[in-house]
Amino acid sequence: MSKVKYYYDSETLSYRRVERRKRYYFFKTLLFMVSSAAVGIACYFFADQFYDSPQYKRAVNQNAYLENQLENAQKEIDQLAAVIVDVEQRDNTIYRIYFDANPISDEQRNAGFGGVNRYREFEGYDSSKKVITLRKSLDKLKKRVAIQSKSLDEIAALAETKEELLASIPAIQPVRNQDLTRMASGYGYRTDPFNKTRKFHYGMDFTAPRGTPVFATGDGVVTRADANSSGYGNHIRIDHGFGYVSLYAHLRRRKPYNVRKGQRVKRGDIIGYVGSTGRSQAPHLHYEVFKDGERINPINFYYGNLSPEEFNELLKKSQQENISLD
Repeated sequence: MSKVKYYYDSETLSYRRVERRKRYYFFKTLLFMVSSAAVGIACYFFADQFYDSPQYKRAVNQNAYLENQLENAQKEIDQLAAVIVDVEQRDNTIYRIYFDANPISDEQRNAGFGGVNRYREFEGYDSSKKVITLRKSLDKLKKRVAIQSKSLDEIAALAETKEELLASIPAIQPVRNQDLTRMASGYGYRTDPFNKTRKFHYGMDFTAPRGTPVFATGDGVVTRADANSSGYGNHIRIDHGFGYVSLYAHLRRRKPYNVRKGQRVKRGDIIGYVGSTGRSQAPHLHYEVFKDGERINPINFYYGNLSPEEFNELLKKSQQENISLD
């Protein structure tokens, strides 16, 4: 109950009751409501600094969840990267070597991305550093996977031709062991039979009687069967593909060839016969192997028809510095 207030009226010399107008009560009520609202709002913001609201708690929990997911994603990417490293090592040290393909360098596999900032859209947030690190790891991983996928495509293509490659490589001795008189001279420096000077001998000489069969050492196409190359006399050249070419020189004069230019031959086919034409001192077969246009040592290609013991014996004889026959 509100108190009754009085005031002293000097004209009547008496106390009179104070009469309140309705407007007074209206403004008083309005002031109370405004003050209450202001106090409530102040309390809300003040309390929010010391007590977590439900919305704030949800935001904190969501942020913690996202941070945890970023860390887990980074760990998974690191694990996948380790798997890719293992596949890359197998690719370089086993698959590509087996199929005679050059290994892929680490610089090529791990190359970064140059140019403009690819991660600008992720900047300016509390988790920007983690997000950008994650994106960089993911992009590098995707690039390494793409390079490895391309490498495996190449290996698959090489595998399809591997059987053809194995059949084409000149992998047997061009004259049978039982037909040999001796292995006269090997690949390396030898004494020239004509001027007695020391010079490099680019093939292997197999001594055998005239008319001894000469065999194609791998599948291929005959590219030459003539006597139009200086020093070789009657000779045959076979293109085996894959960069390999074999040469058979000093074939006999009479009916030296069992094949013709352009003819396809198989490993083991008789292509000609031992003789002593051209720059030759005695009946023998001079045999050479080319890889990508360069002469290489034929001794490395006799695994197709020699036992280990026979190969070691042939290797020993081929390394002796004697007088060559051509």
